[in-house]
Amino acid sequence: MGAVLSSLGTMAAIVAVGWLLARLKVLGDGAQLVIAKLVFMVATPSLLFSTIATSDLHLLLTRTALVTVASTSAMALIAALVLRVVMRRNAGETTIGALASSYVNAGNLGLPLSVYMLGNPVAVVPTLLFQLLVLAPTAFVVMESRGSGRGGRALLIGLGRSLKNPIIIAALAGVLLALLPPAPDWLLSPFQLVGAAAAPLALMMLGMTLSSPQTSGSRAPLPDLGLIVALRTVVHPVLAWGLGSWLGLEGVALFGVVAMAALPTAQNVLVYAMRYGSGQAIARDSQVVTTVLAVPVLIAVALIFG
Repeated sequence: MGAVLSSLGTMAAIVAVGWLLARLKVLGDGAQLVIAKLVFMVATPSLLFSTIATSDLHLLLTRTALVTVASTSAMALIAALVLRVVMRRNAGETTIGALASSYVNAGNLGLPLSVYMLGNPVAVVPTLLFQLLVLAPTAFVVMESRGSGRGGRALLIGLGRSLKNPIIIAALAGVLLALLPPAPDWLLSPFQLVGAAAAPLALMMLGMTLSSPQTSGSRAPLPDLGLIVALRTVVHPVLAWGLGSWLGLEGVALFGVVAMAALPTAQNVLVYAMRYGSGQAIARDSQVVTTVLAVPVLIAVALIFG
C-alpha cells in the first residue's frame, strides 16, 4: 500500500502549495481562473493527445474494458437521473455531478497504483480511454447545449461547439495518430512535456479553491455530495466486482477493475466545472471527500484481492 499512500501524500502536498499561494496572495486576484483556463486549453489537451496517441486501442475490446465501460456508465446515469429527476438540479449541475460520480483520478493516482500494486500499467488504460473519448466529450456536448433551446437543434449546436473544444480536438487527434504507425519522439515530446503540468496545476487550483472562506452558498448540497460519495466510493467498486466476476475475470484482472473503480473523483472535474461556470462546489467537495475515503477503500480492495 506504499504506492497508494505515496501518491495520495504527493497530491496532498501539491494541494497544500495551492492553498498557501492563495492565502498569501502570491499570484494575485484571478489567478485561479487563469490556471483553470491554462489547464483546460493547453496542459490537458497536450496530455490527452500524447497519452491516447501511444495507447493500444485494442484494449477497448477486452472483458476488462467491458466491465469498466458498463460500471462507469452506470454511475454516470444513476447520478444524472437522481440529480435531474429527484433533486431537480439544472443541466450544468447535473452534468458535473454525473462526472464527479464516474470520472476517476486515473492519471496521477490510477497509473502509479496499477504499476506498483498490479505490476502493469495496462490496467488503467481502459478507464483512461473511456473517460477521455466518451465521458468528457459527452459532458461537453451537454454543457455547450445549455441555452440553445431543446431537442435536436440544441444537440447539434452543442455538438458543433464541442468539436471546437481543445480537449475533444486533442482526443480525436490522438486516436487518429494511434491508428497510424508509431509517431516519432520529436513529435510527441513537446506535448508530453507540457501535459506533465496538467495534474499538478489542477491540484494547486483545488488548493486555491479550498483557501476561500466557505459560506453556506459555496458548499456542495449535502444530498448531492452524499449521493456522489456513495456512488464513487462504494457502489462503483462493488458493481465492478460483481460484473467482473460474472464475466469470468479473476486474479489480477479482477483486482485491476475493482481498484480502478475505487479511485476518487478526478481533479479534471473541477477544471471542467470552472470552465463552464457550473457545479464548482460539488466538484471541489466530492474530490476532497472521495480522495480521503480512497485510502481505506483501496486498502480494503488490496486485502481482498491482493
